[in-house]
Amino acid sequence: MENRGLKIIMGVLIVVALGLGGVLYYVWKEKTALVTELTIDKEELTAQMIELQNDYASLSSDYDTINSQLDSSREEVSQLIDRIRKTEATNRSKMRQYEKELGTLRTIMKSYIVQIDSLNTLNKKLTADAAAARREAAESRKREEELNKAIEDLTGQVAVGSVIKARGIKIEAYNGSDKITDRSSRVVRLLTSLSLVENELAPKGPIRIYIRVKGPDGILLTNSVQKTFEFNGEPMISSASREVDYQGKEVDLSIYLNDIPEYQKGIYTVEAYTEDTLLGDAELMLR
Repeated sequence: MENRGLKIIMGVLIVVALGLGGVLYYVWKEKTALVTELTIDKEELTAQMIELQNDYASLSSDYDTINSQLDSSREEVSQLIDRIRKTEATNRSKMRQYEKELGTLRTIMKSYIVQIDSLNTLNKKLTADAAAARREAAESRKREEELNKAIEDLTGQVAVGSVIKARGIKIEAYNGSDKITDRSSRVVRLLTSLSLVENELAPKGPIRIYIRVKGPDGILLTNSVQKTFEFNGEPMISSASREVDYQGKEVDLSIYLNDIPEYQKGIYTVEAYTEDTLLGDAELMLR
């Protein structure tokens, strides 16, 4: 009788053990399938980034400013590929973040293509006046390089990781119908757009972005809403400005310049600033 009871208990224990083994096997199988699926997703994301990297490598232009921006974006793509490869496939939040960054970099690349095509089209229409404008632009770039060198010397003690940076800066002209134009006689306002890049180490809170727009003659364009700001301890006049709330995430912004009496033919330059750094510059040709 006692042996029979033991056999029953042993039978029950065996059934329970088999049941637990089945449950554990099912859980292991589901987890393995999920990990496999996430690994495939990671591989596909990596492949898309490498394809985007190849697309960036195929882009080129005859303009120093765009080439500089392209180099910066190529470096971002390379760094993102490296981060993806070092991140576990099961880290879903990071993978979703990388997918968003991939979409942003694709959008930026499309804007480069539009800029390059637009500049190439304009280049075919340039006249003798444009040659003089290029010389002026070359002098402007030289002054800009000297200014950048001075800025680099003065800000050498600032931690690189805490500096707010920008990308994709561009300037466009609009007519009275709110359409983009390249004819100086039809321009009613200028629009400068850029993106403050993500930087969790940078100071967070309200920050004002200033733009300085210069005409072909090198004179700063201003109106009644101009503001004065200090840059590296020196007072500077801005053409326009805008305050944004920067919380370490990427911020897209646009700044309008209105109420300029008239526009000349030639190359216009815009420089974007915070009170701590020169964010970048861009050019616009009006004919």
